[in-house]
Amino acid sequence: MYKRQDLAAEPSSMIVGMTDDDRTGPPLTGGERETLRAWLDYHRATIARKCAGLTDEQLRERSMPPSTLSLLGLVRHMAEVERTWFRRVFEDHTIPLVYSDTMDFQAAYDPTGSTRAEAFAAWEAEVAHARTIEASSESLDRVGYQPRWEQEVSLRFVMTHVLLEYARHNGHADLIREGIDGVVGA
Repeated sequence: MYKRQDLAAEPSSMIVGMTDDDRTGPPLTGGERETLRAWLDYHRATIARKCAGLTDEQLRERSMPPSTLSLLGLVRHMAEVERTWFRRVFEDHTIPLVYSDTMDFQAAYDPTGSTRAEAFAAWEAEVAHARTIEASSESLDRVGYQPRWEQEVSLRFVMTHVLLEYARHNGHADLIREGIDGVVGA
């Protein structure tokens, strides 16, 4: 099955190097839903792994001017992505964003005053909620409504979209992490 880990663990309890990989990879011959779920969980674990062993201050470090990206900002953004694509599409089209009451999707990127504990708690709560929505859905053909686009979308589309968001932002996380302490690798 899928390994779960304490993604909000404090830096002292995490391995700083990227040599011990405890992520569970996707099945090589699994069905569509099982494969999508596994890839999504793999990429969720990857962003947490990129933050492992860093202090709050390091997690708030900006990549390079003019970019304002930080690892903590990416975690906060992914909490918004999870909420926007699972909760808002399949449950409550009007629920506010995690970090903005005015639908400002950029607000999550600002890690000022944020901590590992706060950001990871919000992100983990949204991930857990997304997993519940996916698990309770009869099939990938379940249809929800994306209020931002004013369009219906399938669970298959949502899972693929969120997976692509993680893949893209994990690439950013690779570069940011290397800039912080030189650590590279998945």
